[in-house]
Amino acid sequence: MPLLDRHGLKTDDYMRATSPAAAVASHVLVPWEAWKAVATPGGQTIGIEIPNTIRVADLQACLADLMLVAIAFPGFTDGRGFSIARQLRSYGYRGVIRAVGPLIADQLAQLVACGVDEVEISGAQLAHQPIEHWRAAFDTVSLGYQRGYAQGANILEQRRSARRQAEEQP
Repeated sequence: MPLLDRHGLKTDDYMRATSPAAAVASHVLVPWEAWKAVATPGGQTIGIEIPNTIRVADLQACLADLMLVAIAFPGFTDGRGFSIARQLRSYGYRGVIRAVGPLIADQLAQLVACGVDEVEISGAQLAHQPIEHWRAAFDTVSLGYQRGYAQGANILEQRRSARRQAEEQP
């Protein structure tokens, strides 16, 4: 599956496995159910793939052990993954957050604004929306409507600031 971030396509260092113990690679991505059932073997860098129905509070105890959290997006219209990414960052998670699923290029800027570092899409998606579309979409959106997602002021805050400046001028 193609993997991309704000700079374009990138190599996936993680191997998917049914459990950390079953993996032969040093960077392993396991499903949430397998993570809960098995202790982490030493010497591995572990990532988990979580469903978008999980409560972030249920992950809090293991966040320090994880280098990657991959959030499943079952459909591009299902926004629960955005909320999960944002909550992970608010819980202090500093590792990599990956969005996995049938997302579209228009969502890339919002994904990054919520704390997502990389996106895994299918080859068919990449054929439909080439990497140039993804990069252009990221560069197109510079401001958000929601507070607290991106760095800097959002659209509402900028409008309020402009209104205050206009009122202050004689």
